[in-house]
Amino acid sequence: MTKTAHKPAMQHEDDAITLLTEDHKKVKKLFAEFAKLAKDEGSDKAKAAVVQQICMALNIHAQAEEELFYPAVRDAIKDDDLMNEADVEHAGAKNLIAQLEAMAPEHDHYVATVIVLGEMIDHHVNEEEQKMFPKAKKAKVDIAALGAALSQRMHELQAERGEAEKPVKARKALSR
Repeated sequence: MTKTAHKPAMQHEDDAITLLTEDHKKVKKLFAEFAKLAKDEGSDKAKAAVVQQICMALNIHAQAEEELFYPAVRDAIKDDDLMNEADVEHAGAKNLIAQLEAMAPEHDHYVATVIVLGEMIDHHVNEEEQKMFPKAKKAKVDIAALGAALSQRMHELQAERGEAEKPVKARKALSR
């Protein structure tokens, strides 16, 4: 069998590592968008809209990882320290997300909280991409099957939260 036979185009799209890495890139862009708004003294409404997107993306990503990806990788790589650190990082991020969701954008610590969350996420992403993902590949985790399951779960979570395929303006109108 050739190498291309192992990775058809459809499987590559559903590859867990590719899917998670793409999510990482999307969130990084959202944090950059927020930083630009903060630097340029963007409106509180604009900042809040970006933060809402960040929080939603991170919540969905973390829940899918915790339910599907982490258990599969933990079993395969036998590196409890790395996996435990990822769990603690998720808990820390969830704590800051909860604070942001309860905080008005006018709050004096709003921008700082978003910045610290972004720094935490940067560290976490680096750990996953530089350590966890290579170990998962080496351990021959079925990243194609896991990716399909992750993709499906993420779509379910978006639908549960009423976020599937809705533009930001529609979400804002619903939250009023």
